[in-house]
Amino acid sequence: MVQRELEAVPRSFFLFGPRQTGKSTWLNRLALENTWFINLLDSETYFRYLRDPGQFGREAQARMRQGVEWVILDEVQRIPDLLNEVQNLLDSTPLRFILSGSSARKLRRGGANLLGGRALLRYLHPFTVKELGLDFDLERALRFGTLPPLQGLDISEARDILRSYVEIYLREEIQAEGLVRNLGGFTRFLDLAAAYAGSILNYSSLGKEAGLPVKTVQSYFEVLEDTLIGFRLDAWTRSPLKRLVAHPKFYIFDNGVTNALARRLAEPLDPVSRGGLFEQFLIQETRRRFDYARADARLFYWRTNNGAEVDLVIEVNGRIVFAVEFKSRPWVSGADLSGLRSFREDWPEVPCLLVCTAPESFNLDFAEVLPWREYLERIEKHG
Repeated sequence: MVQRELEAVPRSFFLFGPRQTGKSTWLNRLALENTWFINLLDSETYFRYLRDPGQFGREAQARMRQGVEWVILDEVQRIPDLLNEVQNLLDSTPLRFILSGSSARKLRRGGANLLGGRALLRYLHPFTVKELGLDFDLERALRFGTLPPLQGLDISEARDILRSYVEIYLREEIQAEGLVRNLGGFTRFLDLAAAYAGSILNYSSLGKEAGLPVKTVQSYFEVLEDTLIGFRLDAWTRSPLKRLVAHPKFYIFDNGVTNALARRLAEPLDPVSRGGLFEQFLIQETRRRFDYARADARLFYWRTNNGAEVDLVIEVNGRIVFAVEFKSRPWVSGADLSGLRSFREDWPEVPCLLVCTAPESFNLDFAEVLPWREYLERIEKHG
């Protein structure tokens, strides 16, 4: 049984995470006493509260009189109006709530009641390197990701689950939830979003390739963010000397999902794909580490109009703590420092890291070369 890094809190909170990251399993393992669990994926329950959200409030009051202390509402985004009932109960009763879901889009963009600070916000991610411990396999993670249902499965089973995830959830269920109307256009967009994962976003170019208006492409990226399927990496732009690129990059939340969308699960990774997925995985893992540590951290990339680039710039408590370049090979040289060297001209005080698969750390010119596991240990100290 994998011990998750996410820690429970003694007060009400929202719990968000993409489908299949193990939210229900994590909630069940909390073993909270006197708990009432409501699953809004259950059709009977869903339609009962959809017709009359007030019914939930009345039932919660009755449950409280029977000794219930915690109420878990799973997939709460399906009926945003229930949050008004939750607020009334938080204000008038000692009940505490865990409000879990795989999408915040209907809540944020539909004007839903987000409880005005009465509930904390937590996220659950795919398994981390630390959670898997000795069972973690970098090559498998680069190819199939770390979604909990895939752990312990053979390659054939892992491929089948990832393909089903992409076809059933990303393509069909997102449309069924009313988040997109043009399934064909969204399908073409998803293929391109995976192919260009880790690249600087050019909405006009992507729109032409997908045969979609620019505004539609922009809205589809928002759908992926709101459903937690992907995230943006903004450009670091505070440079006194250089003209910098300001467009964001976009990453999928899990490498297995990226590869399923890009249809490259059948064969071992080629060197070019592996390099991009190595970068993507370590950026995913960096986000997870800082999120679980509740750190005041922000992640950026850096690139000039002349093409000099740094994969990751890490800011903690308003201060840049690292500039990082990723290389998915054990051998590196001074030629791999070109982006960091250009960055250092403007920010000479920032430590520069070159993260790779080398077995040991060493210094290379002004940079520190770190094995990827040592890099993860290093950033954890800043959490």
